[in-house]
Amino acid sequence: MKNALSIDVEEYFQVVAFSSVIAQEDWDKMPSRVEKPTLLILEMLAERGIKATFFCLGWVAKKHPSLIRQIATKGHEIASHGVSHRPIYALSPQEFRKEAVESKKILEDLSGKEVKGFRASTYSITPKTTWGLEILAEAGYAYDSSIFPIHHDLYGFPQAPRYPFVFREYGLIEFPISTANLGKINIPVAGGGYFRLFPYTLTRYFLNKINQKENRPFVFYAHPWEFDPAQPRIKAPLKSRFRHYLNLSKTRKRFEKLLTDFSFASLEEVLESLKPLPEKSLRELTGGD
Repeated sequence: MKNALSIDVEEYFQVVAFSSVIAQEDWDKMPSRVEKPTLLILEMLAERGIKATFFCLGWVAKKHPSLIRQIATKGHEIASHGVSHRPIYALSPQEFRKEAVESKKILEDLSGKEVKGFRASTYSITPKTTWGLEILAEAGYAYDSSIFPIHHDLYGFPQAPRYPFVFREYGLIEFPISTANLGKINIPVAGGGYFRLFPYTLTRYFLNKINQKENRPFVFYAHPWEFDPAQPRIKAPLKSRFRHYLNLSKTRKRFEKLLTDFSFASLEEVLESLKPLPEKSLRELTGGD
């Protein structure tokens, strides 16, 4: 079974966990490190003949246009991660619309390909920011992968389905971040800090369960900075430092095991193989009248 592999292309200093200590206007002063780990990921994928989806930040694309071109030239899907890496709940609808449109144009101009997918910073499509879905559809996106069906202090849409579906109101496909279901609780098991937190054997167990027992594909995500254990240490609150720096030295080895143990493709390819997808009403998911 083909699972969806995604890489969120952003700098180490752009994570929301550091936003309280690094202002956006200071990003230009920070040493850029995004290219080397992204090229490392491309090399690992090329060795195994794997194609993935790279959700690229508009800010990074402006600074490193050749990197975006390299990703596209190697046959990977280019998708949008917005421009500023600010969560949707920190933007007005007008600001979010501007970013959705601008990032799509930047990436299409650099890649020469249509950008169909979007992923919001910090998975910030939540029950309070569903207005962003209509904006994405109007901006010409075919699918979104911003919903995380869990409870979390920074994000979460726990009542959302765990598997790909179509928002009936907008015709927009949603590929939720994958979770394992334990009773009434969804456990995040498919990437990022959770991949670094849990032992790899546990991650593999849950992902195998999704594939083999539920007969569903999962979507896995990672960031280039997670492959860069030598990155500068930023003075931030303890929780933020724990989430960001935990087990960075183990990411590469675990990722290599993941690529061996599972079969992967881009989100676009996996979604195409699943059509027709079930439809869900936004009103149904949010309990609206």
